[in-house]
Amino acid sequence: MPFYEYIHAEGPGCDHCRGRFTVLQRLGEEPLATCPECSSPVRRLISPPTVVSGKAHQLKESSIEKHGFTQYKKIGKGVYEKTAGKGPGIIKND
Repeated sequence: MPFYEYIHAEGPGCDHCRGRFTVLQRLGEEPLATCPECSSPVRRLISPPTVVSGKAHQLKESSIEKHGFTQYKKIGKGVYEKTAGKGPGIIKND
């Protein structure tokens, strides 16, 4: 089910609808005509879709190093150990 954004259309409105608010609705549902809080008229906004693609493989140590980045892992309070890339093996907060 997609999220739809709505905004106050006319009249005084309320704190809920004067700014944008988001509603989870089924694709086949009719758009809201009124604010669910105060019944003032609202209109649905056209928003760009949110697209998430699988890029977890890019966070692997081999990929990080291949692209010239360095990754450190916290091993203690103020102490970090290099896990990928170039740079010092240990960074300490002296």
